[in-house]
Amino acid sequence: MKSRVSSLWLGLFSAAFLAPLACHDATAADTAVTWKLNAWEPPFDYSRQPTTIDYEPVGKAAKSWRICASYPHLKDSYWVSVNYGMVEQARSAGVKLTVVEAGGYPNVDRQIEQIRTCSANADALIVGTVSYEGLTPTIKEIAQRIPVIATVNDIDDAGIAAKTGVSWEEMGQSIGAYLARLHPTGSMPVKVAWFPGPKGAGWVKFVETGFQRALKQSSANIAAVKWGDTGVEIQLLLIEELLEAEPDIDYIVGSAPTADAAVSILRAQGRANHVQILADYFTHGTYREIIRGKVVAAPTDSPPLQGRIAIDQAIRAIEGTLRYRHVGPPVEVIDRTNVQSLDLERSLAPAWFKPTFEVQ
Repeated sequence: MKSRVSSLWLGLFSAAFLAPLACHDATAADTAVTWKLNAWEPPFDYSRQPTTIDYEPVGKAAKSWRICASYPHLKDSYWVSVNYGMVEQARSAGVKLTVVEAGGYPNVDRQIEQIRTCSANADALIVGTVSYEGLTPTIKEIAQRIPVIATVNDIDDAGIAAKTGVSWEEMGQSIGAYLARLHPTGSMPVKVAWFPGPKGAGWVKFVETGFQRALKQSSANIAAVKWGDTGVEIQLLLIEELLEAEPDIDYIVGSAPTADAAVSILRAQGRANHVQILADYFTHGTYREIIRGKVVAAPTDSPPLQGRIAIDQAIRAIEGTLRYRHVGPPVEVIDRTNVQSLDLERSLAPAWFKPTFEVQ
């Protein structure tokens, strides 16, 4: 099984990073414009309805500030897209950026060590955390010296100066509601395999809550749940286990790497026409497979734009001009009806971009 999984994974990696977006224009459409964003007031409370604002990013920073950014990993193109947004915004604003990545959601201790080291000589820290509460003592300690900005993954609010993100509950709710519209209450039941992600990650419990709530308005029944890190190789193994135990499943729903892995396995097993796939976030792979009709739908939360916003919030926190402490892009569900009109610059890194760890 290992050699088969590894070859599938290599094929997925190449396809996800090299094939899509070949004609994606490298012009930074979001560099010097006003961003239409959601803002939460009071901040850090997703239970309240956000207001829509016109957010104006800083043109040039007052100094060449040093910003450290920590990611959970760079194993899928979602965080590569966040990285792209941060790198482009740092260059545009004239600040220095150092990026570290923990290598996966189980690696809480590694991320703690990384942010301590990286923030030692930084003017601000941006954190996409591997754990909702696991970094809190360290973040509170760092926040006594420099502002800490949370980005993408939800996190305990202690020590956080600002937050860039969307409601992951809304992300789960949006794809669950999409499935509920396909199979409303009273229609023929369908069996769903649900892949929430890694237990303990800051976004998983929220996407799980939103998805489960939305499915209450449907005829869909969750027949199996598979927890695991969002690396494609792990997802391949989990899906193979699922298909052996539940051969009559109707839907696979989970992370973008889950969707990528499912496309390959179902094709290899000759079951692509029997099981449908939904993702709860959007990457290059889901973009390509929605166009091909292999993935039904996925919500985008505009990862490159979130990366840009996080850099801008860090600059504003350093310079004392931070007005909105909690903002994020609106969530939009993408399927074959609207994928061609998608603003790629806001949702995906271009094909030429490679993970970048330093901006000087």
